[in-house]
Amino acid sequence: MAKKKSKLKIAQEQTEATIKKTNKSIDELGKNTSSLYEALNNIQALFDEIRNVPSEKLLQYEKLKEVRLNWKQQAEKIEADYKIAAAKNAGKGALGVGTGVAVVALGPTAAMGIATTFGVASTGTAISALSGAAATNAALAWLGGGALAAGGGGMAAGNALLALAGPVGWAIAGVAVLSSGLLFWKSKSDQKRLEDIFTLISKRDIKSYELAIVELNERISRIKDETLKLENAINAIKPFGTDYNQMSEAQQYELGSYVNLMNASTQLLVNPIMGLMPKYIETDYKKFVSAGMKTVDAIKCTSYMDLIISLSNLLYKIELDEKDKKLLMKSIKKNKEFLSAMKISKEDLDISIINMVCSCLAFKYAC
Repeated sequence: MAKKKSKLKIAQEQTEATIKKTNKSIDELGKNTSSLYEALNNIQALFDEIRNVPSEKLLQYEKLKEVRLNWKQQAEKIEADYKIAAAKNAGKGALGVGTGVAVVALGPTAAMGIATTFGVASTGTAISALSGAAATNAALAWLGGGALAAGGGGMAAGNALLALAGPVGWAIAGVAVLSSGLLFWKSKSDQKRLEDIFTLISKRDIKSYELAIVELNERISRIKDETLKLENAINAIKPFGTDYNQMSEAQQYELGSYVNLMNASTQLLVNPIMGLMPKYIETDYKKFVSAGMKTVDAIKCTSYMDLIISLSNLLYKIELDEKDKKLLMKSIKKNKEFLSAMKISKEDLDISIINMVCSCLAFKYAC
């Protein structure tokens, strides 16, 4: 007779299934953003051929060209970094055949989907919580770690995700790795208490992913509509000629409306999917530290910033009592994978870290 699955195991399996659906939507998003990007380039090429365009209009669509280029470069960087990270970790037991963990292949269109999911500002940096390398790493963790995040690969899966994700990856991987040591707890009541905490986290994440899937599908639908409008605009512009001054007033006005269309379409490429953004970010943490500098341990704030941000994402909207906090800290101190990933020793940790995380979150909720 098969052993009855625990509530945590069921929740983790549901999380994994939801993440797979989310990844599928991200991949579909990438295919459609690729078509949108191509249509935007085609209409841009027609605009580039037109002479005597007023400078303010010219600046407007030249700026849009720069934004799209930055988005494309971000997608290319994600694809390249993913390949490097996968190859780097293949020999460490974190990824590969030996662990029984499948690494999701990452092609150009999937990378485009990730670039849009995490958002790119006009400067080329991520406009989500994360910036620069952190954004790329989180994106890598998202697609590359999707099949790993719910704990299907055990410790090896956790290692793989952490290797790709860095601190922010704990918003995704924390439950899998931290809950992996629960079987070794001597006290069944303590084990159950921790399982309940991790089950709540998994259920919270399932809701987040489900809402994100709705948001992704809405974005895909809008992108399809805008791509069709751009293709129609391309056909409409061709008979206008290449001299702005020789165009009728109606044609000039129509060109202006197409610049607005290009702007709206470009935003669909670069604006992030809000449902997949981290719940707690470095900016939140710095606000907390600034507001309570007289009462906050400044050294601890600086030394443990990554850890506190990661745990704040893990415990977002999760209520803990004093016993929960102590058990969670004990669980963290026992977990070598976590300590190694965060580059800390168990001697560095005490209950004040969890208390600070709870204070950080309470401050964010109040704000």
